[in-house]
Amino acid sequence: MYQGRNFVDGHWLAPESRELVDNLNPANSCPVSHYAAASIEDARAALYSAGNSFKHSAWRNDARLRAQVLLRFAERLRAVRDELCTRVVQESGKLAHEARFEIGAAISEAEYYAGLARNLFGRVGRLDPNGTSFLTREPVGVALIVVPWNAPVTLLVRSLAPAMAAGCSCIVKAAGQTAASNDLIIQCLVEIDELPNGIIQSLVEPDSIVGQFLVAAPDVDVVSFTGSTAVGKQIMKSGADTLTRLSLELGGKAPAIVFPDADLADAANTITRCAIVLAGQMCTAISRALVHVDVLDEMRSLLLERLKAVRVGPGDDPASQMGPLINRGSQQRALNFLDTVHSQGEILLKGTVLEAPHADGAFVTPSLIATNSTECELVQRELFAPILALESFSSEEQAIAKANATRFGLAASLYTRDTGHALHLAQEIKAGTVWINTHNKLFAEAETGGYRESGIGRLHGVGGLDDFLETKHIYLPSRGS
Repeated sequence: MYQGRNFVDGHWLAPESRELVDNLNPANSCPVSHYAAASIEDARAALYSAGNSFKHSAWRNDARLRAQVLLRFAERLRAVRDELCTRVVQESGKLAHEARFEIGAAISEAEYYAGLARNLFGRVGRLDPNGTSFLTREPVGVALIVVPWNAPVTLLVRSLAPAMAAGCSCIVKAAGQTAASNDLIIQCLVEIDELPNGIIQSLVEPDSIVGQFLVAAPDVDVVSFTGSTAVGKQIMKSGADTLTRLSLELGGKAPAIVFPDADLADAANTITRCAIVLAGQMCTAISRALVHVDVLDEMRSLLLERLKAVRVGPGDDPASQMGPLINRGSQQRALNFLDTVHSQGEILLKGTVLEAPHADGAFVTPSLIATNSTECELVQRELFAPILALESFSSEEQAIAKANATRFGLAASLYTRDTGHALHLAQEIKAGTVWINTHNKLFAEAETGGYRESGIGRLHGVGGLDDFLETKHIYLPSRGS
């Protein structure tokens, strides 16, 4: 089995003295990896090491060193791409091509921020006749990066790379479900000779005790968290006493809005593909299809046809178009919801489990449910399953109102041949990203983030550095003033 370890103060901690936790392959419920659970003492040691290294190593003051390490990191990720892909597929259940794409995106992140590491310039100005103001950018300090299981490579590197580029030391709190995948990523990084000892720490646990300790620790200067809105709110409460800086990418309920002039076949293909991505376990996955009444019947037929045709199976089967949910508990929650959703709308397609030889996997086939209510749980709650709500609208104003009817605001997409109209409508949607005639196009260079309960701050792009940098004003009086 693959192994997930804890890395503290330049050493892999011996797993024998810690609780070992098994992970099951979501596709067949067979053991695939195990990991050693970190303790509070491990967290204290990691925090001390990270703080000490930030203060005393050359890291924070050597931009070229940081760029070199990030480029080496990208090279090493590329070298283990196949092995890492296998681990991600077996631990998370996602499709192999999804895992390969994710790793490629992480490599792009590391390379992009390697370039930005050497371009962190401040400003200089004569703001009065008596002196000069220097506005410098410097690293915040110790960054805690809390990573979820659904995209353990990209969602780690998209926070880790800007934190490193800024000059922070980093403590990674990895998800237990993908501990062995995280182990290989961290191994790629910490075996780089140029990386100072203590700049990177990595911990993994089956619950949230270590994470809660670190979030509340006064020596953590910034927390970068990706996960649910509920946990994000708890992190805000935990960090309130220390006013710890937060970067939060939280839940989503992405609508796809289809207008009568859209290419309906293409829209149906995109909506289907982006509703079942990672089996619906992606914060930007399409979970609501808002369709104009004039084309509602046609879109309903197209979506039903495509969702019924989705081939569900193991991630390592090239014929699979959607993999399992992360575990049997998530599978059961989805099934329980489907058993009660009839009170919220009309079930057009109800997801089911797979029969032998995949009966032991956490599979649920796609669902399509029509509803006229924006108040129901189907529309308001992030389900993290391949369950698509079908809603209608009769005017542009109603489409925008319905799209903005939840407390989420992470992503949305518009489908119309009138691009000028689409650009206008995009301004009205309360979401951090709006795509036109496509969905889930994400780039290292382009900022993403949420409105309202979908988060605080931005990831990717130049703006992704902001949460890990402070701006300092230094004033130098003129001679004789």
